Amino acid sequence: MSSPDAFELVGVDAGPADGPILRSIDLVIPANGVTVLAGPSGAGKSTLLRLLNRLDDPIAGEVRWRDRPLTEWSPTELRRQVAMVFQRPPIFPGSVVENLRVASPDLDRDRAEHVLEHVGLDASLLDQEAETLSGGEGQRMCVARALLTDPAVLLADEPTAALDRSARARVEDLGRVLADSGVAVIWVSHDTDQLRRMADHVIVLAGGTVRAVGHLDELDASDDPLVRQSVGAP
Repeated sequence: MSSPDAFELVGVDAGPADGPILRSIDLVIPANGVTVLAGPSGAGKSTLLRLLNRLDDPIAGEVRWRDRPLTEWSPTELRRQVAMVFQRPPIFPGSVVENLRVASPDLDRDRAEHVLEHVGLDASLLDQEAETLSGGEGQRMCVARALLTDPAVLLADEPTAALDRSARARVEDLGRVLADSGVAVIWVSHDTDQLRRMADHVIVLAGGTVRAVGHLDELDASDDPLVRQSVGAP
């Protein structure tokens, strides 16, 4: 039996009605650790991720979380508990602290400093113009902003794709720290090296369907060449 905090997709189609990107998806996504969504471009990874906090709704079937259909959650309530960060983080005009207050309008400086330190940023950045941050700093600031709602789940859509190696490592480390602290992290990646560093669970998508689900050692032993390629099997 799956955890009540897990996401469950039952008979889900998603995307345009005349050509769904996801088709007949039956899937349980664990509510702990780092789950990496893998597979070739166009497989439906980002589409699946967007369903989990109702940035998109399925055209057929049902998505459930905490034993409730997502349609019973208001999008605002859901997104405070199921936060999302993107490949290119949305940075608003103004200072870092003003960007943080988009998520928490009453945020005081003590808590703002604490959340920055939690994502590995120095508190001295609070008054810096957010648009002057480096790519890695901007991504971590956006994770800090997401954390201000105390989410149970963090969705990450290729959050390191536009970063250099050093910044990528810092964001990966942050994802690991969050997962170890009890936040379920669901992470889309095309990078098999990153997948192998981070994944506690892996879901391989191909052609809009689920090709495989499991731990790395299980998928490394798959007799499906696409699955082995998608996880960078040795």
